[in-house]
Amino acid sequence: MNEAIDPSVRGAEPGVRVREFAMCFTATARGARLARRLVSLRLDEWGYPYTSEPNETMTLIAAELAANAVRHGRVPGRDFHLRLTETGGRTLRIEVTDTRTESLPPAGVPQCPAADEESGRGLLLVSRLADRWCAVPRTGAPGKCVRAEVGLDAGTD
Repeated sequence: MNEAIDPSVRGAEPGVRVREFAMCFTATARGARLARRLVSLRLDEWGYPYTSEPNETMTLIAAELAANAVRHGRVPGRDFHLRLTETGGRTLRIEVTDTRTESLPPAGVPQCPAADEESGRGLLLVSRLADRWCAVPRTGAPGKCVRAEVGLDAGTD
């Protein structure tokens, strides 16, 4: 984690447009794939074309966080929740929550796994792509929330 992220999106300045997409997904590979596709679709609808850097970056972050929720945060019979927000054309944020409490990612910058390891690169990618990211205990329910933010250029709205 490179720094804590304020959990409130609604704390934006008065008059600043906030767009939000939120949905629950089954904690399966199919749910993770659908989450990734819907993030990309929603960003395209918000004016970030599929081939734009913001869309590609946030889609990759969504894919990694959703895959982690399925692989490390899955509790049988429970879904994971994804929330995507855009604040005033300046910041894109993605939050993925799951109900598994005992597997909070370790603090600090993720270490690169050995070359022969088959996994362990997801949060490393997130830490390199996002301007800020953190993992915190989920509020109001058991589990955790992993957030990542990407800042946008002023003219990217």
